[in-house]
Amino acid sequence: MQLLDKFNQQAKNIKLIIFDVDGVLTDGGLYFSDDIVELKRFNSLDGIGIKLLKQNAIEVAVISARNSKNVAHRMKNLGIEHFYQGQNDKIVAFNKLIKELSLQAEQVAYMGDDIIDLPVMRKIGLPIAVANAHELVKENACFVTEKIGGHGAVREVCDLLLKAQNTYDKAMKKYLT
Repeated sequence: MQLLDKFNQQAKNIKLIIFDVDGVLTDGGLYFSDDIVELKRFNSLDGIGIKLLKQNAIEVAVISARNSKNVAHRMKNLGIEHFYQGQNDKIVAFNKLIKELSLQAEQVAYMGDDIIDLPVMRKIGLPIAVANAHELVKENACFVTEKIGGHGAVREVCDLLLKAQNTYDKAMKKYLT
């Protein structure tokens, strides 16, 4: 319960959340067809959660080390304007992003699963790891999800952010009337 309290305290001031792709928005598996076409599995619940964040004044960005046409397609479908691919040094994209959005690092949450995410996670206000993240990533996270990457972990965090900022009930009301 203490971790959730710490999450809620830091989540109140979050204006931007950044997601990694492989292992966070997807299950981390790399699927290839016989024609060597890369396939990725996304969770539709995560997509709705991301849209809810955007509707409630929390900006969303994605920084990925890999380049992928199917990820670009998914980001366009979700309306994510701040999307960086091929970022082996994620700090570069992070610094560009917070400057562009005029944000302080404390106003940013980041959700990752592997050591490539640590440089950004160690700079921001709310570092989050998925349940199946590398142990070092979990050790450096303020919060670790119950769900694993690609299986609703992003939605779990989206709902918690909305609850911490007292916008969850309002966001759900239109679906309950």
